[in-house]
Amino acid sequence: MDKSFKKILAETKKHFMNSRGSHDFDHVERVLKMALHIGKKEKADLEILKLAAILHDVQRNDADKKHGKIDHAISGAEVAGKILRKYKYDEKTIAAVHHCIAAHRFRNDIKPKTLEAKVLFDADKLDSIGAIGVGRAFLFAGELKAKLHNTKMSDDKILATKEFSKEDTAYREFLVKLRHIKSRMQTKEGRKLAKERHSFMVEFFKRMKKEMDGLI
Repeated sequence: MDKSFKKILAETKKHFMNSRGSHDFDHVERVLKMALHIGKKEKADLEILKLAAILHDVQRNDADKKHGKIDHAISGAEVAGKILRKYKYDEKTIAAVHHCIAAHRFRNDIKPKTLEAKVLFDADKLDSIGAIGVGRAFLFAGELKAKLHNTKMSDDKILATKEFSKEDTAYREFLVKLRHIKSRMQTKEGRKLAKERHSFMVEFFKRMKKEMDGLI
């Protein structure tokens, strides 16, 4: 690990002070590991990936505090650029990292165009599904003081509720986002890993609904 990367890592951690557990620095470290795993399989530029992975959620804490009113991917890409310039990275590297971060979010219209952006997108999304994804979804709902699950609402009505509200349950997140992630994966390795995680998650929410209804 070179000195500049260590300094950027230390600076990035400061942005996660008092962050929510659902989007803390542990998430960043998991995304970094997954990005490097997929990146090696796909023969991506690992140096670009390392920088993009550790900086991809640098603005997430601010976005959470503002209830999602700013796009943490777009603002994060700008902050990442400033950090990289501070440590004398060249503009080509900065542009590559900028695109990776701007395009990593599920809920914006920026599509990953480079291989590195596709790898980062997949690494980040894989941390949103499977067992870890289910755990993070409930953690996020708890942070909002949302309900465990609203059994009185149909799926259509749940989809019509607002995010960052008491109705923003883990199951709502599953309906809005998590169940769609498998079909949005960008790389061969990402699709392979998503398949099993998706199946586990679907079965979990099916069973949860039955238990909530007292059926098993």
